[in-house]
Amino acid sequence: MKALLDRYFKLTENQTTVRQELLGGATTFMTMAYIVVVNPQILAQAGMPPEGVVFATCVS
Repeated sequence: MKALLDRYFKLTENQTTVRQELLGGATTFMTMAYIVVVNPQILAQAGMPPEGVVFATCVS
């Protein structure tokens, strides 16, 4: 399985590992999930509609 992933994603050529890529993906996901929750709360205090801000945050 590791060899298949290495060939498909060219991990060795890009000097990375499956573990590094999974950790990077998890970090990005958690950061984006946090932003989707917190950003509308901040902008709602400025008077913007929270539903619209959630949509705009997710799309952008």
